[in-house]
Amino acid sequence: MSSTYFAPTGGHPGQDQLLTDRAVFTEAYAVIPKGTMRDIVTSFLPFWEDTRLWVLSRPLSGFAETFSQYIMEVQPGGGSKTPETDAKAEGVLFVVEGEATLTIDGEVHTLVPGGYAYLPPSTDWTLFNTSKETLRFHWIRKAYEAVPGLDAPEPLILNENDIAPTPMPGTDGKWATTRFVDPNDLRHDMHVTVVTFEPGAVIPFLETHVMEHGLYVLEGKAVYRLNNDWVEVEAGDYMWLRAFCPQACYAGGPGKFRYLLYKDVNRHMKLG
Repeated sequence: MSSTYFAPTGGHPGQDQLLTDRAVFTEAYAVIPKGTMRDIVTSFLPFWEDTRLWVLSRPLSGFAETFSQYIMEVQPGGGSKTPETDAKAEGVLFVVEGEATLTIDGEVHTLVPGGYAYLPPSTDWTLFNTSKETLRFHWIRKAYEAVPGLDAPEPLILNENDIAPTPMPGTDGKWATTRFVDPNDLRHDMHVTVVTFEPGAVIPFLETHVMEHGLYVLEGKAVYRLNNDWVEVEAGDYMWLRAFCPQACYAGGPGKFRYLLYKDVNRHMKLG
């Protein structure tokens, strides 16, 4: 299944443009539209060369609690020999544009659009853009919650185009999830998946649950219900939903509506 993924390119709007946009920040959710991802809001990281990033979410009082999410932009020849400086952090990479050369424990992998990598904590890895085109990828980071008696997961290198989506029951395949990790593998404390809605498909009830979400729209458009509000979203927009924020959506068409989804799973609730 081939697909086109939206990736930001930065730049700035002209001085003749209106300020009006769809950015929303509330106690229950946030919407960061693609128009906010400009040059002036990029960040930089130690030990990354010829690289900038947009920070979509970070642990913060009143905002994301369990994870951070970046869109990384690496120029040809750029990358890092020391990409992760936190030994407790696990990560997921998802390539939306360009080609990444990822080396894990000396083994070289090439990630192209749709490419997914799961990186357990304390993994020895490097990443470089050895191509002639700009590389853009999502990097989702979480402090791994170890459990006595459960080993940490091993690294995974996959591509969503090689995985058959799993239809949601009773939807005739109109709502499906591409899963990179076995949901029954309790070693994993987060899932990053790709969710696909056919035109006109819906989440037919207000989901209200303990998982925190980060949703980046890869393709298409929809009307999303967030708490008490219906919000229009399109490719390039990002949504953060705190635990128990009611949610539903209606895919508007004319094409598929697809997003990259983060959620925390498989662990006891912290009691403090």
